[in-house]
Amino acid sequence: MLIDTYGRVATDLRVSLTDRCNLRCTYCMPEEGLQWLAKPDLLTDDEIVRLVGIAVTRLGVEEVRFTGGEPLLRPGLVGIVERCAALDPRPRMSLTTNGIGLGRTAAALKAAGLDRVNVSLDTLRPDVFKTLTRRDRHRDVLEGLAAARDAGLTPVKVNTVLMPGLNDDEAPDLLAWALEQGYELRFIEQMPLDAQHGWKRDGMITAGDILASLRTRFDLTPEGTEQRGSAPAERWLVDGGPHRVGVIASVTRPFCAACDRTRLTADGQVRTCLFATEETDLRAALRAEHGSDDDIARVWKLAMWGKKAGSGLDDPAFLQPERPMSAIGG
Repeated sequence: MLIDTYGRVATDLRVSLTDRCNLRCTYCMPEEGLQWLAKPDLLTDDEIVRLVGIAVTRLGVEEVRFTGGEPLLRPGLVGIVERCAALDPRPRMSLTTNGIGLGRTAAALKAAGLDRVNVSLDTLRPDVFKTLTRRDRHRDVLEGLAAARDAGLTPVKVNTVLMPGLNDDEAPDLLAWALEQGYELRFIEQMPLDAQHGWKRDGMITAGDILASLRTRFDLTPEGTEQRGSAPAERWLVDGGPHRVGVIASVTRPFCAACDRTRLTADGQVRTCLFATEETDLRAALRAEHGSDDDIARVWKLAMWGKKAGSGLDDPAFLQPERPMSAIGG
């Protein structure tokens, strides 16, 4: 097992397939983009499948989430999903995406074995979307969401970040829309993972702000910790249920004590935490002439054994990791 000194066991693997993205969200990266990883540094499709296989068959991982950057930009995505679906035991598999391109790939991903998707959408207003993402692709995201739902990649979860002065008034409208469309909405507090290092605690929209806004239109009943388990989102029943809304409050309500995640970057580095400042190189072990699966599993277990108690976000001396979210994977 991937166990740490605090007794937490990592059964959820987040795999970044690329650091590239076709949006330029203001809370993630600058308008001109970033210097992308060189192709030789990226894990190949075969290497990704091998590492996922080691995690699933030797280390107790039960769920795999493919992320980016934007994972739909990875040419071999469908094949990777299909090969991972053939593992025994078969992991549950999901994808976090901005939804652009999902309209033409949702059916193929479902056929390959993908179980569900999380799609990022921060606004219902095309003009605000263009301001937030610096791209005019709002319609493409809506079409991608519908395609995912129609393909059976359910539950389709929508991830939303609220930004002051831009879309912070949209929480009730977004929830009403999600209920109508059959999507499960999750609000995410803005985290200090932007490439510009411009995040400020004082300026963020908190979980408390989000819930207060939602309660102007909806009755919210806490679902409770038993149903939540190790999931990052606190969930509420909307108007008595059965529909739910979630809030991921990484900053103001950290959930590190129940964390069950291990992360793999697109260039083969293990990260024990989204906010980790240290990484462990699996790519070197993978590409070593005599690097066996047992060797790689041993390195991975040792990395996770050293996982810290928490993210450190509540520490005044907190330092933002050098890698931005797009290079870590959500």
